Amino acid sequence: MKRIKVCAENQHVFVPFAFDTFGSLAPEAIQFLTRVQRVIHSNCSAPRGRDFVFGRLGFAIQKGVAAQLVARLPFVLM
Repeated sequence: MKRIKVCAENQHVFVPFAFDTFGSLAPEAIQFLTRVQRVIHSNCSAPRGRDFVFGRLGFAIQKGVAAQLVARLPFVLM
């Protein structure tokens, strides 16, 4: 409970969102990330700023899936 109060005092919020290993996002996640993307785009004049959020998220998902696959490889193949 104390952590929630500290986060609220510092204007931080934890927003979980779901996705599967193929990269499909829950509708709530898409809505939230689109909002984050709009904020970044309004504060960043770089042309690549529009796809930044979804590009980084896609990379993070791929990296996590790859790490899980490598962890399952038999020792002989490594």
